Amino acid sequence: MIEPMLSEMREEAAISKRVLERIPADKLSWKPHPKSMSLGELAFHVASVPGNLTKVLQLEEFEPNFANFNPPLPKNLDEILATFDQGTRAAEEFLSDMDERTALGKWRVKAANGREVLCTPRIAAVRSIMLIHCYHHRGQLSVYLRLLDVQFQ
Repeated sequence: MIEPMLSEMREEAAISKRVLERIPADKLSWKPHPKSMSLGELAFHVASVPGNLTKVLQLEEFEPNFANFNPPLPKNLDEILATFDQGTRAAEEFLSDMDERTALGKWRVKAANGREVLCTPRIAAVRSIMLIHCYHHRGQLSVYLRLLDVQFQ
């Protein structure tokens, strides 16, 4: 059950790394629109997802504070890449050490008032939040790069 997901994570991490490496270091503050995250904020979010979610998914329940979500602007491209590398290693270790009981154990998200908004097997949360969430934002990041005429080949 876990090995296919671990394999997928490794393959997708390699793609994410290639996208992150193509970010122009001098364009981190660039935004496609005033309401959008900057290139650096979005890239740092993509880079942070594996490590941050590894920590959160080890908990039995999580209460996010969306009202205080202010994506940080990284200092430079090296910080983005280092964050991604560290987080990917942590996620790989987390998945490698996960047993079936933990994978199938319930993981909950609660609203600020304590109301449960999600209850799912932990492995489903890994798939939907750690993996698919990251793919979604990587897609956004690739659009930013395309608007900046960054070549992927």
